Amino acid sequence: MKTVELRRHTASDGDRLTPDGIAAAVEIGSRLEAPYDLLISSGAQRATQTLASFLAGSGQRSPGGVTVDESFRSAMEERWFTAARESGARDIAAFQTADKALVEQEARRFGGALRRVFDMLPAGGRALIVGHSPMHEAAVYGLTGQVIAPIAKGGGVRVVHDGRDFRIEQLT
Repeated sequence: MKTVELRRHTASDGDRLTPDGIAAAVEIGSRLEAPYDLLISSGAQRATQTLASFLAGSGQRSPGGVTVDESFRSAMEERWFTAARESGARDIAAFQTADKALVEQEARRFGGALRRVFDMLPAGGRALIVGHSPMHEAAVYGLTGQVIAPIAKGGGVRVVHDGRDFRIEQLT
């Protein structure tokens, strides 16, 4: 069994966490089930800062450090914003009605990135990825075909791979 947790960054002002975002990330970190074999940030400062605050809250060491993997960050953010405005919602199913090509293209890309993380993990391994919404939702959709609810700031999902099947669990 392999497990990957995808979490959204906490409250930010631009690309930096707000004081409330830092406090929330530290508190969430105190509840994480560390240790992780891989810690991955999308590369955005707010994602990396959230991951650092998770670690501070957990009190755990991370011998492998933090990896930046920009394949968990969209190069088409404006197109996602347009799809959100046009659909009037923030979920993948609604985005598909506004821009199906975007969702399918990004789901393949992010789903492939998520698959690579699973492939890097040893048996029984665990990873934590901090990034963005709706990119995490697109990754889950691209990997599993399942549409999940929008992820709140600091929230996330746990994807468990046991053999050939994937199980999705909501995280708060």
